Amino acid sequence: MEKISLKHIADELGVSIATVSLVLNGKNVKNRVSEEMSKKILKKAEELHYTPNTFAKGLKIGKSKTIGLIVADISNVFFGKLALYIQNEAEKEGYAVIIANTNEEYSEMDKMVRLLKSRQVDGLIITPPAGSEKTIQYLSKEKMPLVLVDRNFPELNVSSVMINNFEISYNAISKLIEKGFKNIALITYKQTQFHITERNRGYIEANKNANLYNEKNIKMVSYEFLNSDMETVINELLSEERPIDAIYFTTNSISISGIKELYKQKQYQSNIQLMCFDESDAFYILPLNIPFIKQPIKEMAKNAMQLLTDQMEMKNNEIKNCIVEAELKVRE
Repeated sequence: MEKISLKHIADELGVSIATVSLVLNGKNVKNRVSEEMSKKILKKAEELHYTPNTFAKGLKIGKSKTIGLIVADISNVFFGKLALYIQNEAEKEGYAVIIANTNEEYSEMDKMVRLLKSRQVDGLIITPPAGSEKTIQYLSKEKMPLVLVDRNFPELNVSSVMINNFEISYNAISKLIEKGFKNIALITYKQTQFHITERNRGYIEANKNANLYNEKNIKMVSYEFLNSDMETVINELLSEERPIDAIYFTTNSISISGIKELYKQKQYQSNIQLMCFDESDAFYILPLNIPFIKQPIKEMAKNAMQLLTDQMEMKNNEIKNCIVEAELKVRE
């Protein structure tokens, strides 16, 4: 199908391209084009399904009015919701969003960054995978408007939006201890990213303060082999001489994999209490009372977009690290 241009509309109405442009670009000041003709132009544009070439327009003014959003795993419910809310916030500011996925691979992130830069995006919001520090440093040196969300690298001078990972994990484990659980396991990722290490630290400190810390209760799984690793660590925990009475899963992907494995092994009605990261619809249909940590995804998206907009529109180039409060949801 041929793309409708300003020329098509001008030819249909017997007026100049400049006249059509004035009306459709909202520049018809002081009624340079009559009200009657303006209505005809708008009606004809609608009839012909005219779509403005915002990319070409953006090149003229040095802005594309698009941003790039790079997430770690779009199949993960958390990142799906984050993408939805960021898109909603971007539209309020007049920006379109191009979404890219890395599957937790820093090499894939490098490719996505190059692709998005070639599309002339005005800024980037990124949930960076492990090992992507050099790429983030490069973008920072290039003065690319940039905000990290959900994860960051504290040693890098880049704006970010995070939750209170240490505090919420500490509170979650403390709540389990208050409920009488004394042998709580941790299942977490084999990585050193700051958000994960802070969650781990919250677990460790809460146990140490209650004189309950046992290093053997910490089990690690890999993103690439999550389900097979989960089978291994659940078997290890279930075979311990001193029975585990609770398990803390540090991400929602780990939570779902862990629950599936416990179901497979018919342990879902055992005396093991679970504590999960992020809300899941499954929690409300399972015959279990599963407390969870609810991340304020909408607020995270709003803050990330605001920080990026300030940079793109040069309102504020100050580096800001925004912390939003997660909530522990316990069904009594």
